[in-house]
Amino acid sequence: MNLLVFDSGIGGLGVAEQIRRLQPDASLTYLMDNGFYPYGEKPDAVLVARILETIGAGIAAAKPDAVVIACNTASTIALGHLRETFALPFIGCVPPIKPAAAASLSKNIGLLATPATIRRPYLTELIEKFAGDCIVHSLGTPLLADLAEQKFRGGPVDLAILEAAIAPLFAQSAAIDAIALGCTHYSFLLAELSQLHPSLSWFDPALPVARQVHKITAALPPSSHATETFLTTAPLPDHGIMAPRLAAYGFHIIKTLLT
Repeated sequence: MNLLVFDSGIGGLGVAEQIRRLQPDASLTYLMDNGFYPYGEKPDAVLVARILETIGAGIAAAKPDAVVIACNTASTIALGHLRETFALPFIGCVPPIKPAAAASLSKNIGLLATPATIRRPYLTELIEKFAGDCIVHSLGTPLLADLAEQKFRGGPVDLAILEAAIAPLFAQSAAIDAIALGCTHYSFLLAELSQLHPSLSWFDPALPVARQVHKITAALPPSSHATETFLTTAPLPDHGIMAPRLAAYGFHIIKTLLT
C-alpha cells in the first residue's frame, strides 16, 4: 500500500512517523509544498486552487492508494474539494479538541493553531461537537510553524521567544489545563512547550491522524508502485542539511515536483 502524505512544510513528518509505527509495511511518499509555504495568511480561494494543483501532481507522480492531508489549514479548506475531484480515499487532520476536552478538569482548554485554522467555521463545529461543556481559548500565531521548521533543520529554539508567542493564550485564562495543538508543525515543539508549562496536558495531532489512516487504509491491497520519495514543489536551498534529516524519516530520495 502506497500513501501520499501532504503538508505545506515539515509538519506532516510527525504524522508520517506515526503511520510508519502503526503500518510498517506501508510505503510513503511525502509531498511538501515549500514553494507556497506558509499557508496561514493566504486567501482561501488561492489556497484551494494551489492545493488541488499540487495534490494532483503528487497523485500523478506517486500513484497512491490513499492521500493523507497532514496539514490542518489544507484539511479545513480543501478536503471537500479534493474528495470531489479525485477518486481516492482522503484522510484529513483536525485539531485534537476531543481528547483535550475529555482530559480537562477545569473545562478550560487552549488551542494553538495558525490564524487560518482558528477562523474556519469547521473549528466552531468541532468545538460544538466535542467540547460543548468547555470554554475554548484559541490563539492563532504564525510564528510557531517557523520555529518548528527552524528546529527541524537543527537550529535552536529560543524559549523566551516561544513563551512570548504563546503568552496571549494564557492571558485569556489562568484556568487552562489542557492544550490542543492545531497544527502538525507544532508537534516538533512539544518538548519545548512541555518544558515551559510542565503542569499542562498537551495534545499532539500526529498519533490520532495516524490511527485514522490505519482505520481507513488497513484493508487496502498492497501496491506495486512504491517510491519512499520526498517530493518538493521548489528546490531545497538547504538540501545538505535536509537530506540526512529526511533520511531519518525513511525518505532517501528528494525530487522537485513543481517549479
